[in-house]
Amino acid sequence: MPASSLLQLLDEPVAAAHGVRLLLWRDDLVNPDLPGNKARKLKYNLMAARHQGHHTLLTFGGAYSNHIAAVAAAGRLLGFRTIGLIRGDEPAVGENLNPTLAQAAADGMELHYLDRTAYHRRGEPAFIAEQLARFGPAYVLPEGGTNALALPGCAELVAEIRQQVDFDALAVAVGTGGTLAGLLTGLAGQHHAVGVAALKNGEFLRSEIDALTQATAGQAFDNYSLQTDYHFGGYAKYSAELLVFIQQFQERHGVLLDPIYTGKLLFGVLDLIGKGYFQRGSTVVAIHTGGQQAWAGWQERFGSKR
Repeated sequence: MPASSLLQLLDEPVAAAHGVRLLLWRDDLVNPDLPGNKARKLKYNLMAARHQGHHTLLTFGGAYSNHIAAVAAAGRLLGFRTIGLIRGDEPAVGENLNPTLAQAAADGMELHYLDRTAYHRRGEPAFIAEQLARFGPAYVLPEGGTNALALPGCAELVAEIRQQVDFDALAVAVGTGGTLAGLLTGLAGQHHAVGVAALKNGEFLRSEIDALTQATAGQAFDNYSLQTDYHFGGYAKYSAELLVFIQQFQERHGVLLDPIYTGKLLFGVLDLIGKGYFQRGSTVVAIHTGGQQAWAGWQERFGSKR
C-alpha cells in the first residue's frame, strides 16, 4: 500500500479549537497478513532466527494476545514451526478455543498452557532452558515481542512518517514499551513522543523504556512523556465510555480502533489536546498499531462492542 494512503487527517472539533493538526498513521494497513507494530517488532528477530539457523519460534502470551496471533501468522508465512506457551488453563476436552487461539492453531502454532506460577517464570533463564529441553532448539521471543531487536523495526516507522509529513509529536499506545522505545531511537532526541499506557500502574514502564533505549541506542531519551491516566481500569479493562468512544470514532472516521490499545490511545490524545498539552500550531501523528483481531475474542467474552 502506498505510504501516502496510510496517513489520515482526523477532523476533530477539539483539535480545531486548539489549533492542533491531528493525523492518524494507519500502520494496521501496511501488511494485512501481519499488521501493525507486531510485524515491526518481529522483523529483525525473524532475520536473527534465520541467521542463527533456527526453524522454530517459541514465545509466550495470554489467550487473546496480539503477539501470539502475529507469531503464528509469521510462522505460516515464513515457514517457521511455532510454539505458543499460553497463560492459563488448557481448554477442557470438547471446549472450543477462543478466536485468537483458534486462528493461531489454524496458522500452525502448537499451543501449550502454563499456570500463573509457571508463567511468572517466563523470563528466567533456567525456565527457558527447561522449555528448550522440552520442545527442542528454538528462537525464543519474549512476551509482547519486546527485546533489543524489536526496536530497529519500530524505529523505521519514524522515517516513513517523516517522508509524508513534518510533525511535532508522535503518539502511540504502550503495553510493554517496545514500540515507544523504538520510536525514541528513531527520533534520536528530535521532536516529542507521547506514550499512552494501556495498563494500570504503568509508571514502571519508564524504566523499561529507558533501559531498552540505553541498550539499543546507548542512551535514555527525555523527549517523551508517559501518560498513565487512560487505562480504563487496567490491561484489557474497559468502560461504557471507552466503547462509546470507539463506536463514535468509527462513525466519524471509518476507522475501527481496538479496546485494548488504540481506543485508549485516541481517547487519551484527544483529551490531552483538550487540556492544551500540545502547542497551538502543532502537528500530532497518532499511530494505529493494529490489534483489531482482539474484537472477535472481546465479543465472545463481553458481547457486542456496541
